[in-house]
Amino acid sequence: MNQVRVARGLAAPGCNSLQLEGDTMKLPRRRFLQLAGIVATLPTVPRTARAQTYPARPVRLIVGFPPGGTNDVLARLLGQWLTERLGQTFVVENRPGAASNVATEAVVRAPPDGYTLLLVGPAHAVNATLYDRLSYDFLRDIVPVASISREPLFMVVHPSVPATTVPQFIAHARANPGKINMASAGNGTAPHMSGELFKMMTGVDMLHVPYRGGAPAIADLLGGQVQVSFATPPAIAYIRAGRLRALAVTTAQRSQALPDVPALGDFVPGYESSGLYGIGAPANTPAAIIGRLNKEVNAALADPQMKARLTDLGGEVLAGSPAEFGALIAAETAKWARVVRFSGARPD
Repeated sequence: MNQVRVARGLAAPGCNSLQLEGDTMKLPRRRFLQLAGIVATLPTVPRTARAQTYPARPVRLIVGFPPGGTNDVLARLLGQWLTERLGQTFVVENRPGAASNVATEAVVRAPPDGYTLLLVGPAHAVNATLYDRLSYDFLRDIVPVASISREPLFMVVHPSVPATTVPQFIAHARANPGKINMASAGNGTAPHMSGELFKMMTGVDMLHVPYRGGAPAIADLLGGQVQVSFATPPAIAYIRAGRLRALAVTTAQRSQALPDVPALGDFVPGYESSGLYGIGAPANTPAAIIGRLNKEVNAALADPQMKARLTDLGGEVLAGSPAEFGALIAAETAKWARVVRFSGARPD
């Protein structure tokens, strides 16, 4: 071989190794190391490039419940923000069914490329224990991207109930065991689990009456067919109108939406129940894409207009890292596992 032929870093055909003749043909060591370094980084270039150009097409944000609820409202608020910030449409896709399991399975099976995301809600922490057999492991198969907020629930009673405080209600319930009907949006829902946690921590006996959604549960509470419920933020309008009486908010701190309503934990030490919401993605989604989304979601939560909208919903803004969101999900999953076992709840 009289000369070196190099094409795209490969030796000439027929050569077993790169052959050089004479000192003038020797590849300088520094240059060799530079080329070796470039070759070593080549496998990572496509992934990095994808992360830098993300998103290059519309992104689906899948919600496991019908339009109009808290999950849907949060998804649409955030989807609009991300669309405007990132220049690609974030499409909210509602896939109700099996308490969000249908939607979760769709995301678990999607390519881990950042173009299919999940609106994570309180049902995900409950379902891990509520359902005996799931086709996925939420803590393993969904990676946390960003937290959004903690949404309170409100312990509300029909005005006919002779109690204006939590201690008075507990005394009334103990004097009438099994005679107080507690409405919820269905077995395993946040209102149901919040009520069961209250029963577990106070020892009161109330009859759980599950409905198919929060709207019919509140309708019967307004009509007096049931006496108490642990209602989601849409009930705030009825509280303000005086049609329902709020005894407490279930979060550790008072809600800015109803600052005069005390925290339930003030009367039942250690009580805390809230809806944890955020964004998740399929496992193995590139860290760079997760980081990009986390940064943009946190920017949204710092925006005064977005914070005001979340406050109107009664929520507490909950910015943080993916790891912090993951720790919260794990803690909520363990907490509600104990309540599910105590209540003996089964899926509807």
